Amino acid sequence: MRVALLQTCASDDVSRNLDGLLEMLEQAAQAGADLVLTPEVTNIVSMDRAYQTEVLKTEAEDDTLRAVREFAAQREQWVLLGSLALKSDPPEARFANRSLLIDDKGSIKARYDKMHMFDVQVSETETYCESSGYAPGERAVVAATPWAKIGMTICYDIRFAYLYRALAKAGAEILTVPAAFSPGTGPMHWQPLLQARAIETGAFAIAPAQTGTHDARSGRTRRTYGHSMVISPWGEVLLDAGTQTGVFVVDLDLSAVAEARRKVPSLTHDRVFEGPL
Repeated sequence: MRVALLQTCASDDVSRNLDGLLEMLEQAAQAGADLVLTPEVTNIVSMDRAYQTEVLKTEAEDDTLRAVREFAAQREQWVLLGSLALKSDPPEARFANRSLLIDDKGSIKARYDKMHMFDVQVSETETYCESSGYAPGERAVVAATPWAKIGMTICYDIRFAYLYRALAKAGAEILTVPAAFSPGTGPMHWQPLLQARAIETGAFAIAPAQTGTHDARSGRTRRTYGHSMVISPWGEVLLDAGTQTGVFVVDLDLSAVAEARRKVPSLTHDRVFEGPL
């Protein structure tokens, strides 16, 4: 299976982001990718909730989703939109951070709304309260593709190992972790967390990421860590994309999933226990 990860530096200009996205999707298709994966908040990176309220749309109205579905159908290309920032359907007033798997006919194969909200204070100058603007999802998702079953997650989810174990036990062979990871935590946490989730589950971890300083016409700018990664079921780093934008192609040997799970069948070794008290 050949995957292509798009590492982007999205701004808060939705139209500009879409133009760049379509160019990169075409590059990935020409490289022979079976599945193309984009980062978290592919359509917009913005820290301004009022501005987001003005420019964001519902899933049914979103221009980025419409254009990518058309591209997928025309090129017979599977695409995982790592996530889009979308307006929710009433009565929910907060936005949705939604990952969408699109098949080669342009149909939406699966949806996953980010469950774990990034409410942290990384430093005195870097604070996030994602739950103030985004509603958390409530359902874990495993989706079937012609190559493998995919467990869909987003960014901060990576810190919650129980989610990935549940996805693997439900059949996921690939774990997707599209991200806009903080540069304050990325150097120490990003790679070890991805390796841990891959090793624990005997699955591939595929993590396309935003990178760099994101232009903002409204509100303060944001920086992200980059380093899109692919980790094997044995924990090997198959890709570290560094901090430059681009299209990064990796070939996966899916037999490595069964091999890792045969060698260390920890998914079958759960124990019921009491405590701690």
